[in-house]
Amino acid sequence: MKGFYRFARMVVYSLLKPLYRVEIIGIENFPKTGPVLLCSNHIDNLDPPIIGITAPRQIKFMAKEELFKIPVLKNVIHMLGAFPVKRGFADRDAIRMGLKVLKEGEVLGLFPEGTRSKTGKLGKGLAGAGFFALRSRAIVLPCAIIGPYKLLGKVKVVYGKPIDFEQFRKQKISAEQATEIIMREIQHLLEKDPSSYV
Repeated sequence: MKGFYRFARMVVYSLLKPLYRVEIIGIENFPKTGPVLLCSNHIDNLDPPIIGITAPRQIKFMAKEELFKIPVLKNVIHMLGAFPVKRGFADRDAIRMGLKVLKEGEVLGLFPEGTRSKTGKLGKGLAGAGFFALRSRAIVLPCAIIGPYKLLGKVKVVYGKPIDFEQFRKQKISAEQATEIIMREIQHLLEKDPSSYV
């Protein structure tokens, strides 16, 4: 991790730790090296920092363009490695940046739903996640955030088993089909017997 990212991680951890009991599950599933496409459900604005303080490697998030229009915040998230994406249509600059992150062997963080779930339930994933999985050599890492975020309540971050997409690349499945595979794995983590996470 780079210096500023490490520092910011410590600051965010110190701020969130008194507010939520964050439990990390499956951290051993997180690849130590190589390109990783981390895909998670999205239930709250706190999801990116929660993942950031629990992941053992720096995450470069693809974030909605609106965040980069907020003074001060835009500079901070840019320094943390995040980059903007225009929602609603194919953003070629964001696609190029995402592929660059993976090509350089880093971790790209995505919320395939594209926006926060208003019900807390997993929504339909967009084809972008599948596109990055198929067009790169990255290992796909499903992640589930189990809330809700309640003051002093428990928030669980579950890292699932990595998905090796090489077989799917050879089968030349569509980006939509690839995303469905990823979303099924995230759903599986959300539906897993709660007692197994105690």
